[in-house]
Amino acid sequence: MSAKGHKRPRLSNKVLGVISALVLGGGGVAVVAGNASAGQDGQAIQTIDCPDVGEKLTAVPDQAKPEVDANLAKLDDQVADAYKKLAAGQSKGNALLGELKQKRDQTINGMSDAMGRAGQPQADIKSLSACTMKDAPAADAADAKVDAASKGEQGAVAQAAAKKGGPAKNDFVNITKIKPNVRNPQQAGNASKGSFTSQCGRNENNHFNPDNVIVAPGVSNGAHHMHDYVGNKTTDAFSTNGSLAASGTTCGNGDQSAYYWPVLRLRDGKVEKDAKAPGGGQDGNVGTILKPKQVSITFKGSPVGKVTAMPRFMRIITGDAKAFTNGNANANASWSCTGFENRQLKDKYPVCPKGSDVVRTFNFQSCWDGKNIDSANHRTHVAFADKNGRCQNGFKAIPQLVMRLTYGVAPGARFAVDSFPEQLHKPATDHDDFINVMSNGLMNKAVNCINNGQNCR
Repeated sequence: MSAKGHKRPRLSNKVLGVISALVLGGGGVAVVAGNASAGQDGQAIQTIDCPDVGEKLTAVPDQAKPEVDANLAKLDDQVADAYKKLAAGQSKGNALLGELKQKRDQTINGMSDAMGRAGQPQADIKSLSACTMKDAPAADAADAKVDAASKGEQGAVAQAAAKKGGPAKNDFVNITKIKPNVRNPQQAGNASKGSFTSQCGRNENNHFNPDNVIVAPGVSNGAHHMHDYVGNKTTDAFSTNGSLAASGTTCGNGDQSAYYWPVLRLRDGKVEKDAKAPGGGQDGNVGTILKPKQVSITFKGSPVGKVTAMPRFMRIITGDAKAFTNGNANANASWSCTGFENRQLKDKYPVCPKGSDVVRTFNFQSCWDGKNIDSANHRTHVAFADKNGRCQNGFKAIPQLVMRLTYGVAPGARFAVDSFPEQLHKPATDHDDFINVMSNGLMNKAVNCINNGQNCR
């Protein structure tokens, strides 16, 4: 977060000494039981675990939505700032949690009041303001380098958060040690076996921002991590259905849809262009941004029947950016390596053998409630099919978006997905976002290809 409009906090000599060691590449530090001490693999650091208010919302009246969205983004700001203070040693656990609860009380009350004025109060969310501390393994010693681009006390605070929030040694696993674990449903006789592909490039036009127009519309840096975009050329926090429909696209078939995901970075200590920026170094996301070697966007059918068209401007999020603190109920990360994609990892980064690329695969929800293009928590209007490929009652099959990203990473090199600061770059937090902006004609072409067993683009 930018420090604009906020008084710059004073750091103690002890904390400044710790941070100076980080900037100079000295020994690491970790928060152990709320105190700064030498960081070694196996030691615990602490992060902040807060109830996810957005996940608890079942319905938000249109009249209250702008105020609710703004307050949800404010809650994320508050947690991110609190974690950075914790990581820099500026505040200890109990005092920090008390201060955070006061801020969250006020913000959550504002949300509840807004919904009450619109005739739909949700008093139950008022019980979600208290947060706790969560232990996690300390950052890997191999990930000790943090860039020194940010200057001043605020930059030092961000650097401390980046150093402590790096991936831990046990976040990685050798893919060759994993047994095949992919199981696909058996296809019925009336399965929709075709596919539709949009070729949208690899973000050669460098469309990056730390916004998320689905979750935090109208809020700059609503994601607190940097997003890679392909497809729609203008997607940002302030996009509207109208602006998306008027935008150009990087997709060769005219698909104006917005496809975006958190960037992957080498934790190499090098200064990236966003080292001083919100979503980048200011939020603990450091290192060289990796451009995908390949981005594959394919819509597939249902193994048990035909699919129906998605409505234009439908929003789908797959995965959970807060899975480390929320738990894995909505996590949907799939990490692997080329040549080993029958082995998918949900909560580990893969260590790939020489000549093999890191792969991120996003299998989106393929069942729709038939009515809504979005929902209050951005999840309940869509669902995953069951293990046999069937949609639950009241839901219908839609083309399943499958995205596959490959990256060239040297064996043993440390990398991490961008994340909210307090999520510590955990692999389970990987996620992907999609707004369907295909014209009705293009969507109908996709559906016909899929249902007729053709492979189209």
